[in-house]
Amino acid sequence: MASEFTPEELELAQPDPPESVKIEAWYMDDSTDDQRLPHRRNPHEPCPLSKLRELGVLYWSLDADKHETDPRLAAIRKVYNYSYMEIVNISPTTLPNYDEKIKMFYEEHIHSDDEIRFVLDGSGYFDVRDFDDHWIRIDCRKGDLIVLPEGIYHRFTLDTNNYTKAMRLFVGAPIWTPYNRPQDEHPSRSRYLEKFACRGEAAAVGA
Repeated sequence: MASEFTPEELELAQPDPPESVKIEAWYMDDSTDDQRLPHRRNPHEPCPLSKLRELGVLYWSLDADKHETDPRLAAIRKVYNYSYMEIVNISPTTLPNYDEKIKMFYEEHIHSDDEIRFVLDGSGYFDVRDFDDHWIRIDCRKGDLIVLPEGIYHRFTLDTNNYTKAMRLFVGAPIWTPYNRPQDEHPSRSRYLEKFACRGEAAAVGA
């Protein structure tokens, strides 16, 4: 497959290594207060970005203002075959059925495909479960492109700014179906655990 791409395209499409990533993530508290709040533990417990990589989460920092002509985004889309693209504005005034959609986004679920989002403006939170079933909150802001792997338990919410503009990418035709937890018998969940859980266990042993 590598022969289908130039060395430059393959280099540009490489995810940012954890040591260079600027995105912030932390373990969440158990509060049921407003979901848009940061919900940091007390004391604050950052999540190392190497942990996100163990969970299968990929990340790139891109120039959102140049997304139409950015060669790196073009290379990512080509190498990962992200052929479908659309842009959505999520806010109380721009998203039809806003209250219903925001509630649905925040239900814990999986998908049968990767979830790929590129924040073009605004901000929001993606929450993912680790292998000990703890929530990790990922603070996504303008320029962040994040990929959540097929089968990972996750959810999304806006923060208190109540606005994000995002590019949604898919391999082929978009599939919107969320499968709310529990989905332990779902093939995508099984594939996720088979692919990533062993890596997490190996990393824990190595630590």
